[in-house]
Amino acid sequence: MFNQIIKKTLIYLLLIMIAFGMLFPLFWLISTSLKSPTENIFSFPIKLLPEKPTLDNFKTVWQTYPFGKYLLNSTIVAILTVSLNLTFCSLAAYPLARLNFTGKNLIFSLVIATIMIPFQIVMIPLYILAVKLQLLNSFLGIIFPSIASAFGIYLLRQAFKGVPKELEEAARMDGCSELGLWWFVMLPAIRPSLVTLAIFVFIGSWSDFLWPLIILNDPDYYTLPIGVASLAGTFTLNWRFIAAGSVISMIPVLIFFLFVQRYIIPTDTGSGIKG
Repeated sequence: MFNQIIKKTLIYLLLIMIAFGMLFPLFWLISTSLKSPTENIFSFPIKLLPEKPTLDNFKTVWQTYPFGKYLLNSTIVAILTVSLNLTFCSLAAYPLARLNFTGKNLIFSLVIATIMIPFQIVMIPLYILAVKLQLLNSFLGIIFPSIASAFGIYLLRQAFKGVPKELEEAARMDGCSELGLWWFVMLPAIRPSLVTLAIFVFIGSWSDFLWPLIILNDPDYYTLPIGVASLAGTFTLNWRFIAAGSVISMIPVLIFFLFVQRYIIPTDTGSGIKG
């Protein structure tokens, strides 16, 4: 009994140390954004709490740069990316999971194989395609490389495969079409997986820096990551302002996660077919 208590104590201490190591950069970022110009943010030993907390850094950043515009642009891009990704990934995953046709396993293997291809390899062909399609300096140009993903197809395919066949058979007996079966039966049954994919896609779209930097040269279409990066040149590496801009860019992600986390609940799709 005593050995078990010691073991659990050591495990909890290890977990606390890991959590502190992961949360410390975030805490330091927020602390830096609240420090006044008279405080040395690189002092040693490190001062975790600001001596005179102030919101002037946020006011200066918001008034100097059009962060409201950047926030709106990132929101539009993220919402469209999530919506299109969920739609196309689910449409691709459904037949790979529930229908039988020649070459299904080969197609799925090829889709999964694309996960091993780094984005930097396809970046130049994507840019050439965007130029030919006249997608530069547009929201569609930012979105189109992310409207579907191999990971999303794989995740939703596995979720579709877990839906009981009895639900599908009952819907077919009621005269439901394939599209109706996908929309009214399958998608509600895999809602937790859809929410999980939406979180990953939203965070990836919101924090994407490389592709928008390549595809955009008009400030009217800048997203928050590019706007935060531009602060370094404007304020000559004033870390307080850069930290304030970074905190502003994180707030919508936290709000989105807090809003959708309640939907990440296992769905008992088989409860209505037992008897």
